[in-house]
Amino acid sequence: MNISRKEGPRMLSVVAHAEAVLPHSIIGLRAFDSDVFSYPEDESVEDPLLAQHLAFFGIDFSSLQKTELTTAERELDQNTNFDWNRIQESGQEVEPLYGPGYTGLVNLGNSCYLASIMQVVFSTQSFYSRYYKNQNLKAAFDSAPADPTLDLNMQLTKLGHGLLSGKYSIPAEEKADIARSTAATKQKGIPPRMFKAVIAASHPEFSTMRQQDVLEFFLHFLEQVERANAVKLELDPVRSFKFGIEERLLCSSGKVAYNKRIDYILSLNIPLHEATNKEQLEAFLKLKAEKSLEGKEVSGDEIVRPRVPLEACLASFSAPEEVQDFYSTALNAKTTALKTAGLTSFPDYLVLHMRKFVMEGWVPKKLDVYIDVPDVIDISHMRSNGLQAGEELLPEEVAGVHKVELGKPSPSEDIVSQLAAMGFSYLHCQKAAINTANAGVEEAMTWLLSHMEDPDINDPIEQTSDQPFVDESKVDTLVSFGFSKEVARKALKASGGNIENATDWIFSHPDGSDLDMDATSSSPNCAADAGLPDGGGRYKLKGIVSHIGTSTHCGHYVAHVHKDGKWVIFNDDKVGASIDPPKDMGYLYFFERLNS
Repeated sequence: MNISRKEGPRMLSVVAHAEAVLPHSIIGLRAFDSDVFSYPEDESVEDPLLAQHLAFFGIDFSSLQKTELTTAERELDQNTNFDWNRIQESGQEVEPLYGPGYTGLVNLGNSCYLASIMQVVFSTQSFYSRYYKNQNLKAAFDSAPADPTLDLNMQLTKLGHGLLSGKYSIPAEEKADIARSTAATKQKGIPPRMFKAVIAASHPEFSTMRQQDVLEFFLHFLEQVERANAVKLELDPVRSFKFGIEERLLCSSGKVAYNKRIDYILSLNIPLHEATNKEQLEAFLKLKAEKSLEGKEVSGDEIVRPRVPLEACLASFSAPEEVQDFYSTALNAKTTALKTAGLTSFPDYLVLHMRKFVMEGWVPKKLDVYIDVPDVIDISHMRSNGLQAGEELLPEEVAGVHKVELGKPSPSEDIVSQLAAMGFSYLHCQKAAINTANAGVEEAMTWLLSHMEDPDINDPIEQTSDQPFVDESKVDTLVSFGFSKEVARKALKASGGNIENATDWIFSHPDGSDLDMDATSSSPNCAADAGLPDGGGRYKLKGIVSHIGTSTHCGHYVAHVHKDGKWVIFNDDKVGASIDPPKDMGYLYFFERLNS
């Protein structure tokens, strides 16, 4: 912060009287609060009464302006500017593309998260067939409810025809002297207002004009599409993304337990210790320290980031992990267990989520890291086949197992999936949802962060032997909707007897209605029983969604899609042939299975 000549002596007076009057030194100013350095505490703190303290010395806080960036802020600016230019391919002479499949989406105000996902999704065969190739606009309109503007299938058909027909893929009227400073010349494009209104109607965040996490939107989108196609499962394009995950727990008794679930994305940790450029990193850190002592800063060209192979991220998912204080039903005591994970099926489209946002000192931080992603991957070795010959399952019901009290609800799958996507253990997420009565993601996260060290945090969850009461009148109500009694009872049990929540549960578990994916099982064919798509484990890179900024709730999202033998950049309403797709900077990676 720079202080004017007139205010300088007064500020010096503040510092001179620091110990007696105001034991702080101003570090940074913001519109609503300020950081100050506390001499007694020897650290930066917030002074909520700073304006009053400065007013004592005749300094008008509202007239002060921050004119210098801190070293950390300058470094952050360098990284952000580099990301911005690289991901958007700024300054490149990118050839604009027009025609079918090359239509941009007009930004409605922080809607780039929606646009990037829709461009990748409609490049998949499943969504292309469902909402364009096999569905015309008139048929969709005729089969829609009374108000087609509120029907998701109708709006997706409309959006699909707009994106894929090429009708709106024409240059926008703009001055000829405007330089192509971004990836491509703007198109007329499509403003997806009606689609956004429908897909966001039930969500308090996506219905706003604020920036959102593209991963959260993708999961919300899949859930809504799955519900919209629940009556005719054969039409559901979401099935192409679904796969089974199996966790194997081996306790010190030598016995095992298998826990299974269905998911849409594979969320991967980024093991920075597996970086392949450690020597360059060490040299960069040494250079940075030397320049810091000289009062200088490293330039943007000198910044080095860790490079981690995607294979290392995939390996970290399957790598053995020690589970402390695991309650063994074979030993009737807590012990250490070894947990491994694998996939019980391979989807048509594999979506990899890179956990670039981590908690460091209780503060969210984005990892500045490159992921070396090949064009083709093989995950055949990650298949899990259930109970193997010679293995013995842990007993299922033994006294001492952590049980869910009858008065507590079943965990909300929406809350659990959102927490799990942030990198938390699936079991921990379930407990957080249960112990906060499914109040919401924020409440569950608060509980989780404050109970991570609980000695029983890794104990398995099990319902009490007494089955929860199910109101038969509510069962009859669900049956009148067209569901079977068995499915209705299971849904009511899972939703605490609430009909509305039970209906939501059925729509969000079309494959799980007659299969308990969380139950311990020795069947190696649970994925086939659930009707999930399956095939070989070789995939080719199809799409990338990249993020620019320090947080998922700010910044910008851009999509790159491989189609017609070339990479294409979709940056809102700008579409062009990509020259240098940022394969190593993705937040979400979309892979398409290769036919054997």
